[in-house]
Amino acid sequence: VPSSPPPENGLKKTGASRCQRRGTSSKKGRASALRAAFSAFVKAREVPAGAAGAVWWRCCRQTFRERGGIHRHVGTQHGAELRPPPRGHGHGHGHGQGQGEAHRGAAGRERGAEVCDELPDTRHLGPGELESKAGEVLLYYCYCEVRDPEKLCAWQKALCEHLHLTGKVRVASEGINGTVGGSKAATSLYIEVMLSQPLFKDILCQDDFKRSAGGAHCFPDLRVGVFKEIVPMGIDPKKVSYKETGIHLSPQEFHREVEQYLSQASQGQSDTILLDCRNFYESKIGHFQGCLAPDIRKFSYFPSYVDENLELFKNKRVLMYCTGGIRCERGSAYLRSKAVCKEVYQLKGGIHKYLEEFPDGFYRGKLFVFDDRFSICSNEDVISACRYCGTLWDQYKLCSSQHCRQLVLTCPSCRKKGLTACCPVCQEKELEATSGASGQTLKEECECTKRRPRVPELRVILCLVLSVPDAAECTGRFY
Repeated sequence: VPSSPPPENGLKKTGASRCQRRGTSSKKGRASALRAAFSAFVKAREVPAGAAGAVWWRCCRQTFRERGGIHRHVGTQHGAELRPPPRGHGHGHGHGQGQGEAHRGAAGRERGAEVCDELPDTRHLGPGELESKAGEVLLYYCYCEVRDPEKLCAWQKALCEHLHLTGKVRVASEGINGTVGGSKAATSLYIEVMLSQPLFKDILCQDDFKRSAGGAHCFPDLRVGVFKEIVPMGIDPKKVSYKETGIHLSPQEFHREVEQYLSQASQGQSDTILLDCRNFYESKIGHFQGCLAPDIRKFSYFPSYVDENLELFKNKRVLMYCTGGIRCERGSAYLRSKAVCKEVYQLKGGIHKYLEEFPDGFYRGKLFVFDDRFSICSNEDVISACRYCGTLWDQYKLCSSQHCRQLVLTCPSCRKKGLTACCPVCQEKELEATSGASGQTLKEECECTKRRPRVPELRVILCLVLSVPDAAECTGRFY
């Protein structure tokens, strides 16, 4: 007797099972291909470390000293590049096509992607959300090849105006550098749009934006422009490129390095220099313990300072830091170009990111910022003094003399006495102006400027590391 055919639902179940098995097998295959691509990508970025046989990893102008760090970076920044295409996509070339996409993605970052000039839809936001006074200030930068700086500049201006943001944005063929303030709704949307911009999509991430309390009121207006450099060092970016930067250290790694440096320095055994890349008025109100702070008025003096002090850096390990990390990018590249240091490291994300993780760490005092707040605070230390009476004071005001406008530390008591200028020359000019002799102009150069050489002497900040008797025997200027 012939057997009866299986029930129809049995056929369906069997077919479904086969499809499930094929789907599971396909998923496993894609997962295996992804793991292989991930491993190959990480392996290709290995560089020899200091210790024999040890390796670090270098990717996206960053150096990773721990395997977990490079894995997190590749997973978050390069995951889309490594993911194999769906089965059948690319005429059956599967895994090979995926690798090709990864290579093209890397090449695209070097060539520079097109600028998308679309503006975000803000209709979902409530009335006044974009113009709320309570907000924040963003600080960020991105080094990348920009083929059309003018177009990027126009888009940035339109975007910031659309979101009611104020601040300063510098655009160049080497990238973008910005600090903008506005409502939290506006800054959040700004970050979202920046991360989706094809030009920055594979480079910028959420962590690259440093946030602090503030708003649109922290800036007088919006200024967006095209420049030769996104941070003015005064050297052609083609001669000293951000691509030759030092080794990036996370805040945790930098903290450990500073801890080790201070321990060794207290015993006179350190071969490390902790270098502050900022201007003198920035380090004056806040700095890392035991740092070397060049007495420079602007970053374009930094190369001259390095040239005049090459012996100081000879055979030294240099730990560099600045506000948000951008000055260290090319500052470390310039120092490395002199080929005198053992190694050059820099704090990734700058002091801003360090203070987020170590508010009571080795950085003491306030962090100077380039907006109407002048500084932001993470600890209660006051490490600077009033210019006139010497009492502890760290809140900057602009010099009251209209021809000068330099920053001055003058306490409330001295300000009540009329001491509101940065030096006696400026104070005299201010008195001349207020007494009605506005037609007379004093020709003297401001005392602060006159006494400050273009390439100043070395200044070392050691008061928080050394005891007073030890400090008295050292040369230099102490706080």
